[in-house]
Amino acid sequence: MANERQASDQFKALDKSIPFKGEEAIDTDVLECFDYAYADSATGQGMEIVTTTEEFTSVCPFSGLPDFARVTITYTPDRHCIELRSLKYYLMSYRDVGIWYEHLVNRMLDDLVRAIQPRRLSVEIVCNPRGGLASTVTARYDEASRQ
Repeated sequence: MANERQASDQFKALDKSIPFKGEEAIDTDVLECFDYAYADSATGQGMEIVTTTEEFTSVCPFSGLPDFARVTITYTPDRHCIELRSLKYYLMSYRDVGIWYEHLVNRMLDDLVRAIQPRRLSVEIVCNPRGGLASTVTARYDEASRQ
């Protein structure tokens, strides 16, 4: 055992970082909406849309290693609904972006509220465990409470 080296002596990747992009790479220009035809109806005003993906990835802003998460976007539209193809392109633009989940959820909320202008919207990110720790981060917007 005296000849065995410590793992810290064998592996030098501790200070390594994979190159990644900054938040300027998040593509909000791809977000498109269509008019919601039931905006003025009683039933339409209470409708809730839930969109989920298990395919979300961004990268750790420290190491550049990939982070994976389930993203759930829940909103009550006012005049517009998000076009899903454009949402997919938007979410894909995060794949090489180094961003903390706590910042990501707020950035995503702000971008989607700006694009959709909903009555209510929430973004929930359920992060895959790293080092045995799993996190769920949620941000919410409510038009009524912002006035």
